[in-house]
This record gives sequence, C-alpha cells and structure tokens, in this order.
Amino acid sequence: MSQTISNARRRAFLQRSAALAATGVAAPMALNLSAIGRLAAAEASDYKALVCVFLYGANDHYNTIVSYDPEDHRRYVQARPGLAYGRGRLEQTVLRSTESPQLQGREFAFAPELGNLHGLWNEGHVNTLLNVGPLLRPTTKAEYLNGAPIPPKIFSHNDQQSVWQSLASEGATSGWGGKLGDAVLDGAGGNLFSAVSVAGDALFLSGDSTSQYRVTPRSPSGSIRLAATRTAMFGSRAVPETMRRLMTEDSENWHLMARELQRTTRRSIEANEQLEAALTSAPALEVSLGTSRLGAQLDLVARMIAARESLGVRRQIFFVGIGGFDTHDNLREDHPPLLRSIDESLAGFYRATETLGVANQVTAFTASDFGRTLSANGDGTDHGWGSHHLVVGGAVNGKRFTGRPPALGNGGSDDVGRGRLLPTTSIEQLAATLGKWFGAGAGELADILPQLPEFGAADLGFLRQT
Repeated sequence: MSQTISNARRRAFLQRSAALAATGVAAPMALNLSAIGRLAAAEASDYKALVCVFLYGANDHYNTIVSYDPEDHRRYVQARPGLAYGRGRLEQTVLRSTESPQLQGREFAFAPELGNLHGLWNEGHVNTLLNVGPLLRPTTKAEYLNGAPIPPKIFSHNDQQSVWQSLASEGATSGWGGKLGDAVLDGAGGNLFSAVSVAGDALFLSGDSTSQYRVTPRSPSGSIRLAATRTAMFGSRAVPETMRRLMTEDSENWHLMARELQRTTRRSIEANEQLEAALTSAPALEVSLGTSRLGAQLDLVARMIAARESLGVRRQIFFVGIGGFDTHDNLREDHPPLLRSIDESLAGFYRATETLGVANQVTAFTASDFGRTLSANGDGTDHGWGSHHLVVGGAVNGKRFTGRPPALGNGGSDDVGRGRLLPTTSIEQLAATLGKWFGAGAGELADILPQLPEFGAADLGFLRQT
C-alpha cells in the first residue's frame, strides 16, 4: 500500500515538474518560487495545523498584556482608575524576555488570570505580538491625521471582524485562511477535513476551492448529524434506512440541481460517519481543557488532530471563537472570567498537542475585532484599533515580544484618540509569517496578501520556519 502511495506521489511530482519546466525562464521568479513550494508540499509527509482563536467583541488588550514598568503602569492606572490591575497583582506574571531589544526597558505582564499561559511563556512556547491591526501601508500618526488611506470602518465590529479574517470589510466572500488552503492543501493531502470551523460559519476559512467543514462540540461525534438517517422512527429501523436511500441515491432522470443536492447530501452523511469513526478510534487526550465553551471547542480540535491519520490529512486549518469581549461596561466583572477561559483552554490545548507528539507542528494564535481604548468610559472601555495578541506552539520562538511596543498614554505618538493605538504591525505580516510556516510559497503569499509588499518585513520571526 505504501509503495503504491509513493509511486502515485512520484508521478504527481514528475507531472508538476514538467509543468513547471514548461513555464520557461520567462516566468516571473515569484511564480517559479510558488510552484517550487507547491512541489515541496506535495512531497511533504509531515503534519501541520493552524488554529485561529477569535475573540468576538474586541478583547481589552490593555488588561490582558499589561504595562508593568513603573512609568507606563502609572499612565495605565491613571487612564482607567478602578479598572486597572495594581502592580502587586502582576508580580507573578511578569514577562521576562530572552531577546526583545525593541522594548528598551519597557516591561509587560500577563493579567493574573493567565497563569497557565505565563508558565508556557517561561517554557518558551508563547510569543506576544504587540500592536497588531489592519493597515494598508505603514502609517504614522501625522499621516493618519492628514488623511492617509486606512482600512474602512476601523471602529466597526462587523467590518473589523471581516478585515481580520479576510483583509476586506463586511461583504467579503473569502478569507486569508481559506486562501492559504487554496495554496497549500491541494498539494499536501487536502480533503474535506482540512479546513474546519468549530464556531459556526467562518469567513476566515472560505477560499476559492477550500470550503469549511463545520463541527460542533455539542455532538458526541463532533459533526452535525442528519437525525432522520440515524434514528429509528415509529419503532422501525426501516425508516432511517429508507430516508438515507431517498436522500442519497442518484438518478439519471433527475434535474441537474437535484442530482447535485443528492451528491452533496451523500458526501455529508459519509463524512459524518468517517469523522465519528475516526474520533472514536483516536487516542485519548489525557489532558483537561476545562469546561468553558472555548475549552470544548479546542478539545474537539485536539481530538481531530489526534485522528489526523484516519482522516487522511497532513495540513489542517481550524477556527474557534467565543464572544463576550465587547466590554463597554462591567469590565472588572466580565473580563477576568473570559481571560481564565482563554488561559485554561489554550494552555490545555498546548499540553494536549504535547501528549499527541505534535506540539512543534501545531500553532495557535489569537485574533479579535480590534483593541480597546486606554481611557475608561466609566465602567468599561470603548472601540480601539491596534491590539496585542498571542501565538502559542512548539514551533514558536517564545519568551519574546514581536513588534514595537506602543507609546502609552493619551496623546502619545501611537494614540489617535483616547488611547486608540495606531497599529505598528499589520495583519498581512502576521498572516505571511503563519502562511510561510504552513507551506505557502512567496508568490502565493503575494497573491493572498495584496498589501504585503507595502511592509518591510514579510516574516516577523515569531515562528521557526522548518
């Protein structure tokens, strides 16, 4: 069996090589590099997965990754009295960095609710991305005030959720995760289980040829069953069998659209059965991810990764997400439990990848609508722009900060109003670094991320590119 697979891959490699040779020396260098990258992916036998953890509502990054050095902490407390963490509460979660010269003496700490992630930071498995957000090109505060082009509707929830997932405002039909799938999955064992959402419909996973497979932790099998084909009705097993036959059998006499519906339904039922069997036979995680909604989603992701061989995948992109982060009020009461959920589930997920032996092959990262204002509105904070995020995994260049720390304080060089941070690192740079690690070539990344050439560094260095 393995020899047959090897021969098939060899034939595919030779076919692609011939196609590449046919492009000739006149083909653009980026195109050639892209094709070479696809050839490498086609022959790759390793496994890699990306996991996007989306925090809907705009996470308060100032109360997640907290300024700790005395001067900046003073400014932070002054801007949000009654909402800020005291320095004493942060002593156990200070982020001691091994190599972040750009901090220039600035210090940060995780919120005290992130103790497990702080442990992973100290082990070198977490990198903190500073002041990331949507940009069309590097932009200074003076340029912003003088009307420089910026992404549309930067303080709108729906639009910025779309921008983070697709690099376009609301109404976009494809996301950069799905486009990465288009570039990589076809040549690296892609199939129905290669792009998986555990949080409903996700623009992030939609591509031209890549389509998302939706699963739910509320189902024992992970997938959403068609009950009529599984459950006896009126005491008869014949009913579900008849329903399955009616829903899946093809007929030459049927209209084209009806036949396509039958094929889609049949594929859905068969995929459900394959996933259920794979999850049942997969090794146990032996690690708790907690009882939160996010923990349940990441638990299912980990179980699907454990079942990767049964599912026949070598590259996967997952999307998980939780809401509750639109903290215009009740920040002190509502935000800490959300952080504890992130801490328990994301750290538990990393430990699960360790037990599965794939920690170096799975990278998780956070994303959110936007950051929030440094200034309090009384009991909460309002819509911002740039924000801080986390990357977690065994391939992470950890215990480090990526990006330039923002100037803290109202009216600072990065403040466009009330502590709204003008991003200094773009989503394109974040996506390019993840995409390169995942297996996309330079030309493919240029197609996926059209604004990438505007930014100096396409690879931010927070992942070991192996």
